[in-house]
Amino acid sequence: MAANTPHKLRKELSLFDVYVVSTAAMFSSGFFLLPGLAVTLTGPSVVLAYLLSGLLIVPAMLSQAELATAMPRAGGAYYFLDRTLGPLVGTIGGIGTWIALVLKSAFALIGMGAYIRLFVDVPLKTVAVTFTVIFSLINILGVRESTRMMRILVILLFVILTGFLVNGAWTLAAAGVVNTHRNEFTPFFTNGVDGLLETVGLVFISYIGLTKVASLAEEVREPERNIPLGMALSLGSVVMFYVAGVYLMVALVGADTLSGSVTPVADAASAFVAWVPPEVGTFLVVVAAMAAFASMSNTGILAASRYPLAMARDRLLPNQLSKIGRFHTPVLATVTTAGMLILAVTILDVGQVAKLASAVQLLLFGLINVAVIVMRESRIESYDPGFKSPLYPWMQVAGIALPLILVAEMGWLASLFSMGVVAASMGWYNYYARGRLERSGAIFHVFERLGRRRFAGLERELRDIMKEKGVRAHDPIDDIVARAPINDLLESVSLEELIEKAATNLSECTSLSAEDVVQGLQRGLQAGGVPVGHGTALIHYRAPGLDGSELVLFRCRNGADFAGSLAVDPFSTEEAERPRAVFVLVSGHKDPGQHLRILAHLAGRAEHERFMTDWLQAKDEQDLKEALLRDERFLSLVLETGSRAEELVGGALRDLRLPEGCLVALIRRRGELVVPRGGTVLELYDRLTIIGETTGLNSLRERFGD
Repeated sequence: MAANTPHKLRKELSLFDVYVVSTAAMFSSGFFLLPGLAVTLTGPSVVLAYLLSGLLIVPAMLSQAELATAMPRAGGAYYFLDRTLGPLVGTIGGIGTWIALVLKSAFALIGMGAYIRLFVDVPLKTVAVTFTVIFSLINILGVRESTRMMRILVILLFVILTGFLVNGAWTLAAAGVVNTHRNEFTPFFTNGVDGLLETVGLVFISYIGLTKVASLAEEVREPERNIPLGMALSLGSVVMFYVAGVYLMVALVGADTLSGSVTPVADAASAFVAWVPPEVGTFLVVVAAMAAFASMSNTGILAASRYPLAMARDRLLPNQLSKIGRFHTPVLATVTTAGMLILAVTILDVGQVAKLASAVQLLLFGLINVAVIVMRESRIESYDPGFKSPLYPWMQVAGIALPLILVAEMGWLASLFSMGVVAASMGWYNYYARGRLERSGAIFHVFERLGRRRFAGLERELRDIMKEKGVRAHDPIDDIVARAPINDLLESVSLEELIEKAATNLSECTSLSAEDVVQGLQRGLQAGGVPVGHGTALIHYRAPGLDGSELVLFRCRNGADFAGSLAVDPFSTEEAERPRAVFVLVSGHKDPGQHLRILAHLAGRAEHERFMTDWLQAKDEQDLKEALLRDERFLSLVLETGSRAEELVGGALRDLRLPEGCLVALIRRRGELVVPRGGTVLELYDRLTIIGETTGLNSLRERFGD
């Protein structure tokens, strides 16, 4: 199991933050520095190389998005590879991705120095080291501070570059597109297909930042929506800017002029930005370049620092790297990353940095696609991604084969460096980590299907992740709780008695007989006892032929006597105790993921610090059910004299005109529950429990809340 950490990372990143991090991680050196180096390898076909590289990262993006929505944890590729292929491959993935991100950040810092030198003659390496220290301090102060700065930089960058592209397109149209193609794009391939493929591998570094956000998945709000959507929007916009921008550079400046330049955008701007003085045009390009390089370097340090953090949590690196500082950021992991970055910018040249970073990342992207295949084929029920990669497994097969071809085309240095990273990672694992671990990956679940062993600890960890993620918007947890029968027991009850009562309740609301329910629950108990934690017991099974899920609730004021039947709750680390709250859940076989998410939600509510107090002090069934509903998904209204809700008195439920997706689930009237129906007329002092979508409930709060 992962080592415990003093603090958890906060979930502070929105969809726009995901977009900003992904975009900032891609849009820098790939546009402002690399075109001049890439055009020397393939000539005008560098435009095609950028497009192909953008398409080739799609399999890795889809696979990363699937894994990140199933396992939103710090560490990204490391965490995914460790939990799927085992800690040895996880060590290779963690160290390899960390090195690749550091090298890409070094590439951006070198580019920053090159553009600054257009105005001030300063040493490149001095600039790189100085900004490394600055960005490291920003990241230590907090992830929100870091992303807030990136928002400003990305917006500034896009404004300036949009003007650059519009002006370039206008100039190109005036010059004549046909003549330009004939003059500047002939010959299209200067070094044949081999030159094009080598260039595709080289410029691939432009896009590898796309998946950096996976390492921040633990800090993303609503990761199942925001991660895949943010990555897709980011890739689409960046590919458009890259292809259009590089096309304009070649068309209006020429491949020969761009070849070898470390400031290609500035060279292009000085050639065709005629509506302002040349020095002003160059200054605007430098501002855009600085915004791009700064955002890239900052996100590089932000994302890279999460890899030693995650590996230290799992005891693959010294535990000190897992410590979270007073600003809820990994201080030592950030400092270590900064030290590695300073080393890279001082000993490597710009061309080496680009090739080495691309080669390592290409191999790791291939492994990520292997990881998705392993997780799918392991058939672990608690592997429950909110986004699934389309065209499985062919998308993943392509994502495995293509990186190997590109690395082979990049030359012996890139291949040797990649093999060196793998060898060093294996050496570290065998020397330091092997004896400290007691876990394996999901690959053993595939072996188990072939008659070999599996690793049960991974299933427990995935269930814990499900609890943190909670139910999805379409999961009917609120409806299930609202219609659940409640048994309020004053005396202690045995497990057998409780099962009999639950079976009677469930036989009345499902097509199952009481005898079938008893047998099903007993089979579930034989598989692992009664999971208990936080004074709550979860009893459940899946019944063939049943549609949906049904729940029965028990409040055992003096505790239930489950002697000899207790087991450790997979959602809790507490020791077993006599439960005061017992939840009995029965679901069909069609959606095992939803069954587990409902269990995870119930366990998560039980862990809330006030749950047991609210549960035991609840005055009636309505209070008991509200203790289990998601706080943001229900509203309780009392139709009192003088309140804004008094206007509802005398009206029928069908006439309420509630927001779409909202409904009255419970009505409490003079101490009794009233079944809500369309013709039910509301009376003074009725208490309504309304469930529904957050936006609709918020509008009701504004209308009726006091």
